[in-house]
Amino acid sequence: MIKIAICDDEEKAVDLHEQIVRACLQAEGIGCEIMTYTRSQNLLYDITDDGFFYDLILLDIEMPEISGMEIPQQIKGFLPNVRIIFVTSHREYAIDAFELSIFRYVPKNNLETKLVAAVIDAAKLIELEAGQEYTIRTANRMEKIPYKDIFYIQRDGKNASIVSGIGTSKVRKSLQQVFDELNTPEFIFIDRGYIVNIIQIMKISDGMAVLKNGEQLPISRSHLQEVKQKINQFWGAHI
Repeated sequence: MIKIAICDDEEKAVDLHEQIVRACLQAEGIGCEIMTYTRSQNLLYDITDDGFFYDLILLDIEMPEISGMEIPQQIKGFLPNVRIIFVTSHREYAIDAFELSIFRYVPKNNLETKLVAAVIDAAKLIELEAGQEYTIRTANRMEKIPYKDIFYIQRDGKNASIVSGIGTSKVRKSLQQVFDELNTPEFIFIDRGYIVNIIQIMKISDGMAVLKNGEQLPISRSHLQEVKQKINQFWGAHI
């Protein structure tokens, strides 16, 4: 069940966006819970003070009190993995939206196609990331790391170091053993010493994988074309 918030200061716009979202997700067989807001301040309060959780937020940009451009920065610490779609009639904000790592920018004059595609793409990605965990068991502890939080796994002597949003965890196994246990297409070898989560790759630049956490990892020449191909195949199959 995907939890969604829709915020626009125009009540008619909120109602229209909610109808479109419900209809397109129902057609895809994806369950959702939707909360609507006509005041950005109420949305922000629910998240930062009352601990409301959302997987996806649809935001108008120009709103009184708190603009849509301000909200992503203020909720990042509370919902680090939330997907945000800007729905607005102001195209001049598109570049700023990109710099904020907004999932998608949708112009209000093309809702029927652009909003439907954006919501379905976001929902499929959210479902893809949900529920899978890698478990580390030792004599003294058991640790579960959600797949979606893993940035990469690095060879570290006889260990494999799993680098995630919560820190670094070591397991006394080879990279190949960890890779076989993950057994999912979003993890790929980019070098003999690195396995990377495709979902965490922002771009490939100058032979480096640039990740969402800002780190850049080297891709070996022998893997470069294969890595690009697997990334394209992965997103082609899931989006």
